[in-house]
Amino acid sequence: MLSHEGQVKIGTRRNCMERKLRFAVIGAGRFAEECQIPGLQRHANAEVVALCRRNRDLCEQTALKFGVPKVYTDYADVLADDTIDAVTIVTPNVFHYPIAIEALQAGKHVFCEKPLAMNASEAREMYDIAEACGKIHQVAFTFRYTHCLYKLRQMFKNGKIGKPLYVRVQCDGWSALQSSATAAWRNQKSLSGTGILGDMGSHFFDAIRWVCGDITQVCGVLHNVPRVRPHASTGEPTPIDTDDLAAAWFEIASGLKGQFFVSSITPPRPENKYIEVVGEEGVLFAYLSRGQEEGLRFRHRDGDWETIDLPPEAAEGKPHALGRMMGCFVDGILRGKLNSDRDPSFFDGWKAQSAIDAVVESTEQKRWIEIGNGKND
Repeated sequence: MLSHEGQVKIGTRRNCMERKLRFAVIGAGRFAEECQIPGLQRHANAEVVALCRRNRDLCEQTALKFGVPKVYTDYADVLADDTIDAVTIVTPNVFHYPIAIEALQAGKHVFCEKPLAMNASEAREMYDIAEACGKIHQVAFTFRYTHCLYKLRQMFKNGKIGKPLYVRVQCDGWSALQSSATAAWRNQKSLSGTGILGDMGSHFFDAIRWVCGDITQVCGVLHNVPRVRPHASTGEPTPIDTDDLAAAWFEIASGLKGQFFVSSITPPRPENKYIEVVGEEGVLFAYLSRGQEEGLRFRHRDGDWETIDLPPEAAEGKPHALGRMMGCFVDGILRGKLNSDRDPSFFDGWKAQSAIDAVVESTEQKRWIEIGNGKND
């Protein structure tokens, strides 16, 4: 049993609690160590009290590293622990849906990695159940917490580029082709649903929607390079059957047109992850990651490129967006709601998943696919 000694009151000015919020991280692997665990531990009003991973030895190593007192190998035991207020889900995509729903029904607030689910139907049910349970629900769209994208959105909405004409997003990488590349769950449809489309595309579809508005239709294509790689855990030869490249044309509800491209088989360049919004008066260009490196530039149609000032931490080379994202989840629980201007809920996760599904369907049917955008769709 955890001691309550030395714990301080927490919460907003209008609402406080006698103890810190207690979190469990389900799927305590590499990214949990990079993001969820340290991000939560940096918040004065949160503590990570439990980790869950099927491999007990590895889970215990992580718990020792971060000073986490409880270790589980079955998430059902985590959800049965009434001392835990909230969970973060950092598992292969196929497990997001069942774990999130069971966690919500067990009375936990839920933070889930992206993509939210294996398909839009699952994602929508996750949102509906979260709302019915009255719990805080957030999805890990990290780009929203970068300074460059937040500032780009402000400038875009304030009319900096005039009438919007075109939006383009792109992400290049070729880790999939490197001779040292191994296979993991992200490379298997049965565990991930999609490949680079869900992994990076979910971020970019959310960024497009957050900045420009709802995506109403897409026409896309997916490409896989057939190959076999040794599995990272077992060494067994494993066929790669997920997409290595995803490209699409899309249209926004306003009529704005756009271009989408994410890849793990094209060579990266400087500023290789970016969003560019072109208007009659000029263009805004943001290059981003998890906050390690980011920047924002503006060019008037008759002028030269100018750099837009961002807070100093944007140039520190540290993934500041990750900690900010986790802190906002804690703050959302404390105030009883997310910051609707910035924090992505399961509804936003469903909208991104709908665009992902549309690209898959468009590839299969070789045509434009329309996307429903109402809360009742």
